[in-house]
Amino acid sequence: MSTLLRITARHHPLSLRSAVVRCVYSATPNRYLLPPFVGRFHSGTTDHNSLAKKRPDEHANVGTEGFHTKDKKDPLSVLTQVDAVSTVPQEVRGDWVLFHPVYTEEEMKSVEILHREAKTTSDKIACNLVKLTRWGFDVVSGYKRKPGPLPTNHKMTLEELKAKGYILGEEAWLSRILFLETVAGVPGMVAAMLRHLGSLRLMRRDSGWIHTLLEEAENERMHLMTFMTLKQPTWFFRALVLGAQGAFFNMFFLAYMISPRLCHRFVGHLEEEAVMTYTRCIEEIEAGHLQKWADMPAPAIAIDYWRLAPDAKLLDVIYAVRSDESTHRFVNHSLANLNPTKDVNPFAFREPDMFAKGTKLGRVSLF
Repeated sequence: MSTLLRITARHHPLSLRSAVVRCVYSATPNRYLLPPFVGRFHSGTTDHNSLAKKRPDEHANVGTEGFHTKDKKDPLSVLTQVDAVSTVPQEVRGDWVLFHPVYTEEEMKSVEILHREAKTTSDKIACNLVKLTRWGFDVVSGYKRKPGPLPTNHKMTLEELKAKGYILGEEAWLSRILFLETVAGVPGMVAAMLRHLGSLRLMRRDSGWIHTLLEEAENERMHLMTFMTLKQPTWFFRALVLGAQGAFFNMFFLAYMISPRLCHRFVGHLEEEAVMTYTRCIEEIEAGHLQKWADMPAPAIAIDYWRLAPDAKLLDVIYAVRSDESTHRFVNHSLANLNPTKDVNPFAFREPDMFAKGTKLGRVSLF
């Protein structure tokens, strides 16, 4: 008998426990008492253990003992809804994100539109590639804004200004921003991935580049997440993003393996265009051309990410995004001045002052 119990316990421990309970307490069928050792079969204390208080033949309660296939609920809701068994938080906070600057109002308004003159052959190639990329983005995103200021003493209405291409509407701005941010997050991740693999392959340290590049990639992605709260793109728009991302990723991947300095100079010039774009957006909001955005509250994700005031507006968010782009402009122009195989990343030791990042185009060294 003891041998049979040992074999049964080894292969069917739960069945054995239930059989022992019924055998011992068969004389009192209406009283479901459990021996003291049963609570030790399950983790946790007895008072907080829902299984220890259940009868052997009692059904589980929905939402108290974990998700079960017989529960009458959508299995996908466990991943998207807050309840007793899911891990979806009721409020998402930004403590888990990588380092990113938090700006004062004076710092955000100190950003200037700058352009680095291309002198060397590689710099000219990078600058011309940015112009080509900008033209492609304009075509895909439908950006048709005329260059230069508005005509003096004009008496055109907002609709006439939009029709003639002098200003953009809220929908046009969102389409452009969303498309640009889906691509802007690619260079930092590609560069970080290649340097990470190189560090593993060569079995040596990376000199602090990887972390800064990952910070840039996540920062651009957070821009996208912020503006996604204002508009949900169509399937056609998502298809365009899929194609653009696939093409840009592979081209930048190959280019970075050939010349990292050229790629960082390319991103630096690309961020110059981003600063210009957001500056024009800010000007149109402050001029009253984007009336829907004038007093629109800032999205909760933006208030948390940039530590904005609780009553912050969307205009404050765009100021913060422009400051981020000026930071990427400064960082990438600085990295393009360094030797990627020998020099240490200076941003791993000290973050420059925002007044410097907003008004300068990078340095050879920060030491």
